[in-house]
Amino acid sequence: MTKDEIRKYLEFYQDLGVKTIYRRELSLGSRAAEPAIAHVETVPISSKETTFSAPPPLVLSLAPDHDNLSKISEDIGDCKRCRLHEGRNRIVFGSGNAQARLVFVGEGPGADEDAQGLPFVGRAGQLLTQMIDGTASKEGIPIRREDVYICNVVKCRPPENRTPQPDEMEICGEFLFRQLQAIRPKAICALGSTAAKALLGTKEGVMRLRGNWQKWRDIPVIVTYHPSYLLRPYNQNAKKEAWEDLKKVLHYVYD
Repeated sequence: MTKDEIRKYLEFYQDLGVKTIYRRELSLGSRAAEPAIAHVETVPISSKETTFSAPPPLVLSLAPDHDNLSKISEDIGDCKRCRLHEGRNRIVFGSGNAQARLVFVGEGPGADEDAQGLPFVGRAGQLLTQMIDGTASKEGIPIRREDVYICNVVKCRPPENRTPQPDEMEICGEFLFRQLQAIRPKAICALGSTAAKALLGTKEGVMRLRGNWQKWRDIPVIVTYHPSYLLRPYNQNAKKEAWEDLKKVLHYVYD
């Protein structure tokens, strides 16, 4: 990577509000660098700039050593890094087992989640709970919803439940990736196309991705339908496919 490319990365992440970038190891020729913190210099940004142009995935880690969910939540704080904070009531960080072997990633909070500060507590969340508990019970797998971890790509409710914008996903993506790195589950289940895009960097739809194993870093990922999609009366066939996807990931993780 050239110095100019590194400078562009640092300018981009400063725009997101990131003040330091932690790296565990950076290869310099045949020599490995010692763990260090790269401090970002202040770069003037034009007041006319209103959108972010995201570079390819950063090769440096954004997670400090010995990261954990409490530290990540503390770092989010009363987040105002993007426009989504303007209409939110509560930040929805995530819930479940901090040592979960399986993590579900959704799109973003809805009205019920925004009111309670917890992910997947509305109608879609109730369906997800039924899917986890019911499928595990039928398959003889002794887990329930509280045994997994559930979070979203963005932590604040988008207005009118619209799809998160790319810059909003980039900003919250730092914290989502830190959550996944801290938990280090055996597998991840991406619920819907927004979660799949955030984790896999793909433009493929759920119908083409579902049923096949993908990878985020070195962690296996299964993509399936978002529960809100399954609530629509004309998507009955998708329910059967989602249950098959869930059976597949549950058996992989817990068998």
